[in-house]
Amino acid sequence: MSRVRTVVQDWAHVARRWTASALDRTPPDAFADGDGVPIVLLPGIWESWRYLVPLARHLHALGHPVHPLPGLGWNGRPLEESLDRARGGLAALGLERPVLVAHSKGGLIGKTLLVDALAADPDRAPRGLVAVCTPFGGSRLSWRVFTRTPLGLFAPTGAAIVALAAERAVNSRIVSVASAWDEMIPDGSFLPGAHNITLRLPGHFRPVADPGTARLVHEQVERLAAG
Repeated sequence: MSRVRTVVQDWAHVARRWTASALDRTPPDAFADGDGVPIVLLPGIWESWRYLVPLARHLHALGHPVHPLPGLGWNGRPLEESLDRARGGLAALGLERPVLVAHSKGGLIGKTLLVDALAADPDRAPRGLVAVCTPFGGSRLSWRVFTRTPLGLFAPTGAAIVALAAERAVNSRIVSVASAWDEMIPDGSFLPGAHNITLRLPGHFRPVADPGTARLVHEQVERLAAG
């Protein structure tokens, strides 16, 4: 598949998902039952939790109770504001050692939550993070013109990306799932010390809604839960 075709298909997909998630009225507790490992969803930038409903539905069908953090809204705030909302939402859920499952920016939130939780109480921290298409090393598409916008977060030399990259001890608890080629993260999602997996499916947005990705996430959630 040509890269031009990948970009066209990927952005057509995201346009449909943005529209569908804006109209969706699925209640936050719709996927909260199940006997499997509990999962907390962390969406990407400018994605509400309902953007990840296809992934939530697949994971729930595989036995996982899946919990969103509605307080993140459309997740377009600066990272620190998003983190404050995520911390509060996660604490309110009161889950027993869940696994965090994230898309894009959500993986940066998830890694920070792991760092904080392990420093505070390792025995009660989430078991780990499975992140799909997360720019752990930033994105060179985050040009200087974006510095004062939410997209400035992804600058490879920006404070947030550099600080998170320095937190290497937690990387062994992270699974970084990259697409075959990601137009939003041209240099990929490789995270040193993490369990890195590359999909055959290209694109930044389509992979997170793919049933095959959901099965892979399920497998990695179970692996993290097993220690």
